[in-house]
Amino acid sequence: MSEGFRFKQVLVVRLDLDMGRGKAAVQCAHAAVSAAEEARNHLHSWWKSWMDEGQLKVALKVPDLESILELERKGRSKGIPVHLVRDRGLTQVPPGTITCLGLGPAPAEVVDSLTGNLALL
Repeated sequence: MSEGFRFKQVLVVRLDLDMGRGKAAVQCAHAAVSAAEEARNHLHSWWKSWMDEGQLKVALKVPDLESILELERKGRSKGIPVHLVRDRGLTQVPPGTITCLGLGPAPAEVVDSLTGNLALL
């Protein structure tokens, strides 16, 4: 964990979709905003602390759909704000394709317990 950061948000992208870099960046943006809104609405103190600390975000990768769904399930079971991005299908992937997952903002140690073994995007 980065020094001085108690809260973080992790954005997880599927590699098996072969999305372009721009597409992946936009999917991460969708996940970041929506998961942050979930935190702001339901875990305001976590959201506020994360905002005050500078909104630490980390982008990670998983190989496939099963991996991202498992992370979503584990995140929900730990009470972490989550948002699963389902694409509208206007460009590179079919409609409804799950592309990205936002986890947090949440305490860094909780997020790290789920994602600490994943590689950076």
